[in-house]
Amino acid sequence: MIREVITEDIKQICEIYNYYIGNTIVTFDEEPISYDEMKKRVDEITTSFPFFVYIEDQGVIGYSYARNWKGRGAYRHTVESTIYLNHKSLGKGIGTLLYSTLLKELKNRKFHVVMAGIALPNEKSRHLHEKLGFKKVAHLNEVGYKFNRWIDVGYWELILE
Repeated sequence: MIREVITEDIKQICEIYNYYIGNTIVTFDEEPISYDEMKKRVDEITTSFPFFVYIEDQGVIGYSYARNWKGRGAYRHTVESTIYLNHKSLGKGIGTLLYSTLLKELKNRKFHVVMAGIALPNEKSRHLHEKLGFKKVAHLNEVGYKFNRWIDVGYWELILE
């Protein structure tokens, strides 16, 4: 089931995200995020943007949201999207369902462009974005440094019609 995020989801959202912080390059955060910090982030996002969770019997399996792409006024029709799934739930189609729900809501809210930044390599994320119609528009070399290595970032763009 997909629904909007509620406060009771934040603990499990932290668990999902903190796994990626400690074990992967897909986020450039380097220290685990506390419940209070995650609650602050969720509260800030949900004042203006959609934030969805995918729920199964054991609780939150994944989440997806959008936020400001840039702070200046002319960017107000463009958002940056994010999706994270429990690492044990990859490859089951959950990401496609969750992301499709987010994109539909963004279109309903009259946003025009969705941007997605992907730390590279990340074939699963690249594949998901391209499956949903995103096109790669930029490649930044060695802009991140984590786990004693330089990391590239690619940007994918979707123009909502």
